[in-house]
Amino acid sequence: MSKKGDWVRIHSIVLKAEERTGRIPEDTKKCDFQQWTKGFLQEESANIGDEVTVKTAANRIVKGTLVDETPYYTHSYGKFVPEIIEIDKQLREIMYGGDK
Repeated sequence: MSKKGDWVRIHSIVLKAEERTGRIPEDTKKCDFQQWTKGFLQEESANIGDEVTVKTAANRIVKGTLVDETPYYTHSYGKFVPEIIEIDKQLREIMYGGDK
């Protein structure tokens, strides 16, 4: 259970598929336009799935369904690419004359 002031993530539908403009690709027209927002919970308490309001870091007030408590970043720069090591060696040679 989250309480007021906790950092949470919410989800909301901005536009239903049938409300979207006709000037977008056909496959995109079939999908709802969705938004996920992080912010500070404004209700006294809430559980996952509850409709809540959050205050974002930019002080916007946004309503949606609570989907995550204490969210964190999970992105990466991808898997190891051996060619990057070779590029690093070449760049060091060009810039510094080797492994100095």
